[in-house]
Amino acid sequence: MKLRVLWVGKSREAWVKEALADYSGRIRHYNPLELCEVRDEKGAGAEEMRRRECERLERQIPPNAILVLLDERGEQLDSPGLAALIGKQRDAGIGEMVFVIGGAYGFSEEFRRRGRLLSLSRMTFTHQMVRVFLLEQLYRAFTILNNEPYHH
Repeated sequence: MKLRVLWVGKSREAWVKEALADYSGRIRHYNPLELCEVRDEKGAGAEEMRRRECERLERQIPPNAILVLLDERGEQLDSPGLAALIGKQRDAGIGEMVFVIGGAYGFSEEFRRRGRLLSLSRMTFTHQMVRVFLLEQLYRAFTILNNEPYHH
C-alpha cells in the first residue's frame, strides 16, 4: 500500500523541512510514501479559499484511495489505534491511503464528507507542526506494526 500525504501551502521553516525529510526517510524504510504540497489560496473569503484549495487537493487524490482528513473535529486515536487503522487498510489490499492537511480555513463541507476525519489533538497547532507530527505518528505506526521498540 502506498501512503500519500497532502497539504496546503509550502513548508517554509528550515526545521520543518529537516524534520519532514527525516521522518519521510524513516517511513520509506517500511512503505512507499509520497509528499505533495498544493498552493494555498490568497485574497478571497474563507469559504472561497476552502473551495479552491479543496479543488486542488482533489486533483491529487486517486479515485480508489482511502482518504483521511486531519480535522480538529475528527476522531482522536492513540498511536496503536493509528497503527491498527493503517495495518487494516494494508492487510485489506488497499492500493493507496491518503492523509490530507487542509489550509488555514480547513476543508469545505463537501470535501469533509469524502473522508474519515482524524484529529491529532484537541489542542491547536500550526499547520507546519501538524505536518511534522503526522509524519512522526506515521513512522511510529510502522514501528508498532513491525513490533519494534520505538514505541514503548
